[in-house]
Amino acid sequence: MMGQSILIVDDDKEISTLVVEYLTQNDFRVTASPDVFDARKQLKAHRFDLIILDIMLPGIDGITFCQEIRQEQDLPIIMLSANSEETDRVVGLEVGADDYLPKPFSRRELLARIRALLRRSSGRVMKNREKAYIASQPNVCFSGWTLNLNKRQLLSPEQALVALSNGEYSLLLAFIEHAGRVLTRDQLMDLTKEGDVGDPFDRAIDVMIGRLRKKIEEDPKNPAIIITVRGAGYQFVPPISKVDE
Repeated sequence: MMGQSILIVDDDKEISTLVVEYLTQNDFRVTASPDVFDARKQLKAHRFDLIILDIMLPGIDGITFCQEIRQEQDLPIIMLSANSEETDRVVGLEVGADDYLPKPFSRRELLARIRALLRRSSGRVMKNREKAYIASQPNVCFSGWTLNLNKRQLLSPEQALVALSNGEYSLLLAFIEHAGRVLTRDQLMDLTKEGDVGDPFDRAIDVMIGRLRKKIEEDPKNPAIIITVRGAGYQFVPPISKVDE
């Protein structure tokens, strides 16, 4: 099953073909456009998660097209350029590109940058949703627990105040806002990067979840609220309900 969708805009057929093949092998859906005119049609007809955009294009250049895209949507953009001059990189970033990669480039580096940018983009979207969620849900209840989002306070089923660190609060809020959804470590890191979780690759997320489970689970060794989905991530199981202040 293919994952996220990418549009590459580059008139170099050899580069486009190599990128399409490599990203497809890594479970992305990739569409190639040779110029801005075709890219516009693709953007109108399909939804993309990221654009790889060459600066030097026939007709309308990548810088101009990047500005055009930014006026309409907040779509992650990686700019490519055969020119190694710093000016190209600076201009590309100034007009709204999220990242810049000079040609020739390593396919593995491109893949790493794509994944990192998609994670950051996902985090931004989730953070915006989180702000709206807090405004509409000042208090939420789950399994007898009550979290006051304005005061950042957690009350036990016995109405006892349970202290949470910034990281624990951010982690719990991420789970509540995405209740029922399996979240990967990377997604949790993006959602809690303002807290004290740390680096997802050193298993700090797992440690933080263990700490949170000790505070909210009846049996932390057999969790019923935050469960582990093997090979995928973690899932917040109980239903969420709104309560009045």
